[in-house]
Amino acid sequence: MAYAVCMFAAAAVFLGVAAAIYRGNTDLIHSCHRTHVKEAERRDYGRSFSRGLFVLAASQVLSAAAALLGKTALAVAVSIGILFVGMAVSFMIITGVQKKYNGGFW
Repeated sequence: MAYAVCMFAAAAVFLGVAAAIYRGNTDLIHSCHRTHVKEAERRDYGRSFSRGLFVLAASQVLSAAAALLGKTALAVAVSIGILFVGMAVSFMIITGVQKKYNGGFW
């Protein structure tokens, strides 16, 4: 139960940050990650970057929901598996965005 509450809370934070970035507040992304992003592309960069955060938040919600199904080893494995797959997909999206708009992470 505590895991689910923590995941739901973390997902809410990521959703809030992702929504702010999606609306154009790219200052929430550390400056070293947006150094080479052109001013004309900043809005598209923010929207693309936030998609990765939305995926991460969704994986946290799904992981928390799976954790609420029970305390069996299978339920725990499914919950953690969902989280790890979501994190991997999220990081792949963000890596692609960084490569496209910033030329790399830094």
